[in-house]
Amino acid sequence: MHLEIGIGKAFAKWHFIVNAQDKSYNASASSNLTERESTILRLVVRSFIETAGPIGSRYLARHFSVGLSAASIRNTMSDLEDLGYLDHPYTSAGRVPTERGYRTFVDQLMQPLLLSSPERQLLIDQLQGLSVQPDMLMRECSRLLGRLSNLLGVVLSPKLATGVLDRLEVVPLSSSRMIFVLSLRGGLVKTVVLELDSVLDRNALDQVVVILNERLAGLTMEEIRQTYAQRIDDIKDEHTGLVKLVLKSSSSLFSEQIDGRLSMAGAQNIVIQPEFVEQPDQVKTLVELLEDENFIVQLLEEKAGMKTGRASAWIGSEMSEEKVDKYALVTAQYQFGETIGTVGVIGPKRMNYARVFALVEGIAVLMSRVDPVRH
Repeated sequence: MHLEIGIGKAFAKWHFIVNAQDKSYNASASSNLTERESTILRLVVRSFIETAGPIGSRYLARHFSVGLSAASIRNTMSDLEDLGYLDHPYTSAGRVPTERGYRTFVDQLMQPLLLSSPERQLLIDQLQGLSVQPDMLMRECSRLLGRLSNLLGVVLSPKLATGVLDRLEVVPLSSSRMIFVLSLRGGLVKTVVLELDSVLDRNALDQVVVILNERLAGLTMEEIRQTYAQRIDDIKDEHTGLVKLVLKSSSSLFSEQIDGRLSMAGAQNIVIQPEFVEQPDQVKTLVELLEDENFIVQLLEEKAGMKTGRASAWIGSEMSEEKVDKYALVTAQYQFGETIGTVGVIGPKRMNYARVFALVEGIAVLMSRVDPVRH
């Protein structure tokens, strides 16, 4: 119930913002294009996204009421090609958008799209109850993004370095081995197994853990890593050896978690896109990309967007990496407790940007509300 109410309010606020953007939409928003050029570019991009085939002037004249003859449309498309917004495949008389054309469409010509009520309810229903299981939440969100976009959904868990320690627990595994459980505000957890040089005294151990929590809880992991030595200087010689062990292991204990941060789903959706059906060799490139998890993590961190719940697009060469120059990436940040993660969709440059923006922003808004600390 709390989740549904919180999400409802969050979606209502998000819809208000998107509606306000929609009202301010202007087909001639580009300062470099005339109103006619903006209109034709918008229709070419939309049509190419739908058909995956080069768009000709007759197609636009038949399918849209633009008040122009096929000849006038053809001349405008030729001008757009000269300006670098459209390209002209040598095997066809039609045009396709260039990266510059896509960028202008996304930034200036794309009409915002809202998720339907059934889709919003589906997101709420599927994710309700997962707020206390962050790993499952990330996996389910990537699955929903992949399923609803028909592309690759990706979710990157927040950086632990920015997380605030809620409590530290130490659970003995044997007479000298123990598991450290670091619980962060918002539900993120990191576990590390360490070994003491001496035999554990459980009562003394519990007392030291209480002291450590008094000194470390409420600090970010990065703050603890940087200042732990000063904070325990007066107790570093306590007889259990636990404080010294934590000091010795602080660089790894309070550092960023490298593995397991990325959830991906929907790879099968990309390979059936026309770009891959027509160019089977691209499937090999895609497989290599998906196997390079560290690269995708780095990409999502670098292209995370600037504002929680608002999507940004990175198209082809804008990602500055050759292995993804045939793709587009749409991302948004989400806030989980006091940490920031990233959600996104990866697909061909010919993706339905308006719908993907709505999905990515909707998931980001939802994930920012399912944190048990926030609702």
